[in-house]
Amino acid sequence: LTLYLCQRFFVNEAYWERPHGPVFLYISGEGPVSEFDVLAGHHADMAEDHGALLVTLEHRFYGDSINEDGLKTENLRHLSSQQALADIAVFHQYISDRFDLSEKNTWISFGGSYAGALSAWLRGKFPHLVYGSVASSAPVKATLDFSAYNQVNQQYISITCSSSGGREVERDFFCCKPPVELEDQLELMQSLADIIMGTVQYNEEGGVMTIDKLCDIMTNETGAYEEETKAYDRLIKLVKIYRVTGGDPCLEVSHGKTLEDLGNTDLESAGNSERAWYYQACTEFGFFQTCEDASCPFSQTLSLHSQTDLCSELFDVPRHSLPGRIAFTNKYYGETHPHTDRVLYVNGDIDPWHKLSVLEEDLNKGSKDMAVFIKGTAHCADMSSERAADRPALKLARKAIERQVAMWLKEAAWELMG
Repeated sequence: LTLYLCQRFFVNEAYWERPHGPVFLYISGEGPVSEFDVLAGHHADMAEDHGALLVTLEHRFYGDSINEDGLKTENLRHLSSQQALADIAVFHQYISDRFDLSEKNTWISFGGSYAGALSAWLRGKFPHLVYGSVASSAPVKATLDFSAYNQVNQQYISITCSSSGGREVERDFFCCKPPVELEDQLELMQSLADIIMGTVQYNEEGGVMTIDKLCDIMTNETGAYEEETKAYDRLIKLVKIYRVTGGDPCLEVSHGKTLEDLGNTDLESAGNSERAWYYQACTEFGFFQTCEDASCPFSQTLSLHSQTDLCSELFDVPRHSLPGRIAFTNKYYGETHPHTDRVLYVNGDIDPWHKLSVLEEDLNKGSKDMAVFIKGTAHCADMSSERAADRPALKLARKAIERQVAMWLKEAAWELMG
């Protein structure tokens, strides 16, 4: 069986110093690409400085790069990180042919989150294609039970909430339906936890609110929310802010609706990226953010069992096969000691995903890999262009990235001369 897949890509030639300027490859992850991926961001700023050609390729099975019937379970077997890396290799050849590139055009790859891991793995598996890679917030270690995600959340937020009956909860949180069934109550707990998780993960990077703002609401320290005297009341206030900001008429807590959305194979469905990513979670990475230990700040009903049930329900991937799949991924890529060199791993201490990335202590002596750890910053913060309000540590980290990219380009030029 041959799979013919058309993948969307964007190219920005505005900064390119022909014919030998470098190529900056922005790797896409679990979502659609857009022209902004080659127009904005720290990598685009550096491309202007170095006269680089900017290119990006949409990941297979995401955005517009999905064949008809591609989201059906039998076709999702063609979706994997290994296939994504092979696609990039083919794309490298296509761009090289189209723009008449040679070994004098040094390629540097960039990516964040899952795409950050792909950026690192590209350098590991195809070292002849890219000279160096920047891997921001890159979870290179697959983990079935990612309880550490909520351990990081616990460091920044501690919340105790009371519980009410289904009808009261429906009214208080403006639920789309009363969470009477246990599975719907679990959906409600997940929805409430997601608000906190997302705030911690992205913090000052353009979310609905920052950790400080959230804590002001939940602890009532500022007095601005003194009418909500109980933690439960303040949680109601928090959920309302998120719901109204997101334009949602009600809070969706139906497990049946979740199954329906994730099971929808229509290419026009709003949740097609979520379906594709859940498939990768079930077959390669895990990353299930559980809350079963006493230290977790959220409901302990967020269990590994409840989250992995969807693997068999949606994709016929049995739960007992998951540990073996995770083990293979880690064996293939090397976990937090990946088979790479000339990769710069960048992480923020607020970002829970740093627990699965490469830090300074993971690097072997003499390694050509490097790590930058940024105090007070969140997920992929370094990938944005500099803003006046950025923390000093974040500004310094971007300078370190710029120095490393410049050094790689110089080293590549020296090697060609030698």
